Amino acid sequence: MTDMLVIGAYYFFSKALMLQWLSLKLGICMNKSELVEKIASDADITKASAERALSSAIEQIIKSVTKGDDVQLIGFGTFKSGKRAARIGRNPQTGAELKIPAAKTVKFTAGKAFKDAVNKRK
Repeated sequence: MTDMLVIGAYYFFSKALMLQWLSLKLGICMNKSELVEKIASDADITKASAERALSSAIEQIIKSVTKGDDVQLIGFGTFKSGKRAARIGRNPQTGAELKIPAAKTVKFTAGKAFKDAVNKRK
């Protein structure tokens, strides 16, 4: 039955949504409230304080990257703003050409310590 649900879900959701759904179902994805709990526990502060601190950090990263500044957290990584050029795409159903406008993107590059921790290197 579970296999049928997964196969059925594949047809209804994009691959990104499917991966997100699977990671939540399998319990391998930490959400914001779980992160706040861990921060509060590790820092010995209240959940409310941890939530305010995390929200503030995220807000400041967003503001800085929006202005075009890089945010570098040594050992963790760097958030940058990038540019995607305008291009011509195609509607997959009709084959008609579409103009896709230029857009700003957000890039994250993991730091060396983060990469080493993920790969269990010292």
